[in-house]
Amino acid sequence: MSAPERRGTTTVSDRAVRRIAGRAVTEALPGRAARATGSSAAVRGGRAEIAVDVALPYPAPLTPTVRRVQDHVTARTGELTGLDVHPARVGVTALTPDRTTEPDGAPETAPAPFRGRVPRRWWAQRRLPLGVLTLLATLTCGALATDLILVHTGHRPAALWRTGALHWLYVHGPGEPPVTAAALGCALLGVWLIVLAVTPGRRGLLTAHFPVPATRVAVDRGAVAALLRDAAAGTEGVDTVAVRVRRRSATVRAALAFGDRTAVRDQIADAARRALAGCGLRRPLRLRVAVRPLPVWTPPPAEAVPAPLGAVATAGGS
Repeated sequence: MSAPERRGTTTVSDRAVRRIAGRAVTEALPGRAARATGSSAAVRGGRAEIAVDVALPYPAPLTPTVRRVQDHVTARTGELTGLDVHPARVGVTALTPDRTTEPDGAPETAPAPFRGRVPRRWWAQRRLPLGVLTLLATLTCGALATDLILVHTGHRPAALWRTGALHWLYVHGPGEPPVTAAALGCALLGVWLIVLAVTPGRRGLLTAHFPVPATRVAVDRGAVAALLRDAAAGTEGVDTVAVRVRRRSATVRAALAFGDRTAVRDQIADAARRALAGCGLRRPLRLRVAVRPLPVWTPPPAEAVPAPLGAVATAGGS
């Protein structure tokens, strides 16, 4: 009788690994509102690559929280599947309000100093253009190869589409409008492919420092905008807040209902700087804060203009 381990083969599907990784996200932060918003997995032999999109609790230090989720998802998935799991790719897609503290009441540990080089931009994989180009090239080369094989091995006449294309190219010269238009289209397609190859893409992601070597981290602009919006909305006297985050700058516009305008603007700027510092962005954003008083706003007594010295108020007749 053969040994038990030789009686069969256990295969773990991509779907099972993906579900395990998504479930492991909820276990990474006990007592905190962490959940998976999307996940993907690829199993090749005894190795697996996983990626998860998560919604993390706010407020919480972003870098150590992501690192904890990454370590737990990688270890838990490898433990339950028996596969050799690469470090999970974690993308933060949302921040959910959560005031719950750690179960043991211990403060968050500060991240270790960063080591290594952080990319300035997050490069896109260009899956759609690459897939379309690969599909067109495969269909064209496949059709041509099939026709040539049938002609030389099956002694069949050449396909009408191939002879028609050759005849059209023979009777049309380079100066004719159809040929010129086709050449211009090919040139524009080539320029477009070159631009895609040399530009990073993923303009909505901002790269951040991470203490673990050979690990890349990016923060979505929407997440940064949500942090700044929450930081500004917590200032006393602020009614509404609008935030716009660009690649190199962030603008916070607040509507003031009451309070000192200058003091509120300074408080918003300090809170916004602390929020940006917590993101650990590789390229710090230039911060601009604008405070606009609402129509119902009245200046506090400290801002009232004092009467000139020696002035005497009078009332009544001459």
